[in-house]
Amino acid sequence: MESFVWDQAKQAGASLMRLEAWENTDAGITAGFTTRIGGVSTGCWSSLNMGLHVGDRNEDVVRNRQLLSEAIGWPFEAFTCAEQVHSDNVHIVTVDDMGKGRDSRHSALQDTDALITNVRGVLLASFYADCVPLYFYDPVHEAVGLAHAGWKGTAAEIACRTVEAMKKAFGTNPSQLRGAIGPAIGGCCYEVDGPVIGRMEELCSSFANLTAVDSMIRRTQDGKAMLDLKEINRQIMIKAGILPTHIEISTWCTSCRTDLLFSHRAEKGATGRMASWIGMEKR
Repeated sequence: MESFVWDQAKQAGASLMRLEAWENTDAGITAGFTTRIGGVSTGCWSSLNMGLHVGDRNEDVVRNRQLLSEAIGWPFEAFTCAEQVHSDNVHIVTVDDMGKGRDSRHSALQDTDALITNVRGVLLASFYADCVPLYFYDPVHEAVGLAHAGWKGTAAEIACRTVEAMKKAFGTNPSQLRGAIGPAIGGCCYEVDGPVIGRMEELCSSFANLTAVDSMIRRTQDGKAMLDLKEINRQIMIKAGILPTHIEISTWCTSCRTDLLFSHRAEKGATGRMASWIGMEKR
């Protein structure tokens, strides 16, 4: 069953995928993923582009982000994001950070690919066009997180770094933590070459379930491989202590569904970005 449920009816001009398993369990949580449908962007960024760094008009992107905020019923002032660099850097978002990056790259939290917070009323967001969105929710200590995992972030085990940061900052017990893996390029479409294969094989050798490695890295006859980044990140979450039964994983492939989602690889770089989001409402 798909964890990220697409609401085909645009709300406030934005067509969204909701992480219903979490939202239905806790009415105080909002979490999900945008599609490319809705918004005001034109050209190759049509039309709900969330990325300020892809050449789109700044004012159109800001308007699209406002439409997301309106669709989920949150103030745009809460929208908080980072300047992503494919690192494993984790930033603890405080009240003073709220709203950073919402309307400019300059004001974003710099050199960061994971955001965590226990501040209610802060909306965390990050951006994708094939990379893997990772979600974290600690219902016991009331904290949330997002991480952006391309192959480099995956190799650096950014999911583990995020869990470690939540343990240190909030007292999170990994066995009580909820994890989710959002829409991303699938193993059906993500072909990689030698250096990436070697790094991923090294990483996968640390997993408890070694029998699944061949399904995560499927070798092809030309010396390349099809890589299942979503499943690799699920295994990293398990390695970090999250229970397998506490992890949601999306089946949506960005490269297969360019009618619905942006894909950097399928569209040869000329495309927009989706946003993941998560936040805890103020009481």
